[in-house]
Amino acid sequence: MLILLTLASAALASAPRKKPDAAAEYLTATMDDPIARLQKRLERGELKLRYEAQGGYLKALLKELQILPSSQMLVFSKTSLQLSFITPSTPRALYFNDNCWVGFVQGGQVLELMAQDPVQGSVFYTLAQNPNRLVLKRQTYECLQCHQSSVTKSIPGHVMRSLYVRADGQPDFSAGSKMTTDASPFEERWGGWYVTGTHGKLRHLGNELARGGDGDARIDSEAGANLTNLREKFDTSPYLTPHSDIVALLVAEHQGALQNLLTRVSYLVRDTLADEAQLNAALKETGRRESTTRRIASACEPLVKALFFCDEAPLKEKVTGTTPFARQFAQQGPLDGRGRTLRDLDLQTRLSRYPLSWTVYSPQFDALPKEAKSYITRRIQGVLSGQDKSKDFAQLTEADRTAIREILMATKPALLRE
Repeated sequence: MLILLTLASAALASAPRKKPDAAAEYLTATMDDPIARLQKRLERGELKLRYEAQGGYLKALLKELQILPSSQMLVFSKTSLQLSFITPSTPRALYFNDNCWVGFVQGGQVLELMAQDPVQGSVFYTLAQNPNRLVLKRQTYECLQCHQSSVTKSIPGHVMRSLYVRADGQPDFSAGSKMTTDASPFEERWGGWYVTGTHGKLRHLGNELARGGDGDARIDSEAGANLTNLREKFDTSPYLTPHSDIVALLVAEHQGALQNLLTRVSYLVRDTLADEAQLNAALKETGRRESTTRRIASACEPLVKALFFCDEAPLKEKVTGTTPFARQFAQQGPLDGRGRTLRDLDLQTRLSRYPLSWTVYSPQFDALPKEAKSYITRRIQGVLSGQDKSKDFAQLTEADRTAIREILMATKPALLRE
C-alpha cells in the first residue's frame, strides 16, 4: 500500500497542473446571481431605478430584488468599506433575502451588495449613490480581504461577527471577535448590532457600547435586553424602519452559515473530482477512487448536520420580533397542502418549527456537484427514515421527521428519492 501511495503521489506531482482550481476560478467566472442579472438588465436599458433624496436607490433596489424592508438589521461597528460614516448614531442598515444582501450607510457613496452565485458563492458589488449616473460594479479584492479569509475558511462568504464596540464605533479587537451562527451561545451574539425584540431572561451583547480598558472590554447585557424601541438610541428617521428585528438576525445568521457551507462543499468537491481525474490520467486508470469517496463524505457531512440544525444553541426563552418579518418570511413558502413550510419558525425552543433548513430550496443547493448532492440526499433520507440513529440527530423527534418528510414530498420530492 505504501509503495502504491508513493507512486501515485509521484505521478500526481509530475503531471502537468492543468486541473481547474475552484478558488482561482472565482475571479474570472461569469456570475449568475441576482445582482449580475440585474446588472445586465441595466446595461441593456431594460430597467431603471428611481433615485430618492433619502436613501438614494435603496427603496428601488430592494423592490427590484424582492427584499423585505422588515429584514432590516442595524450594525454600528466600523466593519464596512464605508467605515468612516458608521457610528452608534449612524449605523449601517442591512437587508436580505434568500440570495441577496443590501447595505445602506448614511452619507455613503455606494450601496454595498452581496449575492449568492449558485456555483461560486458570495459575490460582491457596489451601486454608486449618484442620481445622474447609475454605476453597478463588481468588487473583488477589497471585499475579499474580509470575506475570503480564515474566518470564512478561505471561501468567499458571509461574515457576521459579534464584537466589543466603543462609542466611536471602533471595535476593540483585543477583547475578541466571534463569528455568529445558530450554534453560537445566545449570550455571545450581536455585539456591535442593534437588536429589537423580546427574549425573556436571555441576554445578548447587542444595543450597548463596550466599557473598560483595552483587552478588558465589558458590555452591560442587562441594559441592552428586551429593547423594542431604538428611538432613544439614535435618530431612526433616515431608515426604512425603526427596527433591527431579532428574528431577522436569527434567520440571517443561520442562512449565512449554511450558504458558506454550501460554497465550501462546492469548492472542495470540485477540487476533489479534479484531483481524481488528474491522478487517474497520470496512472492511466479509470473509475472512482476510494480516497475520492472519503473526501466527498468529509466535505459534505458538516453540511448535512447543519441542514438539520444539529449544533443549534437551544432557545431557553420565547423570542418575539418587533416587525412582521417572521410571518412574511414564512409566507414565501413553498407550502405543502396543509399550509406548512420549512420556513415556519418556532422561536420558543429553537429557530425552525420543522428542523430542516430552507436552504435546500436554494439554487446553490441545486447546483452542488452531483456527487455531493447524491451523498447529501442519501444522508437526508437516512436521517428522516430513522435509519441514522446517531446522537447527532437525536434532537429530531418522530413527529419532526414525519412532518419534514410530508413537507418535502409536497415541495421538493427529489430529496426523498435518488
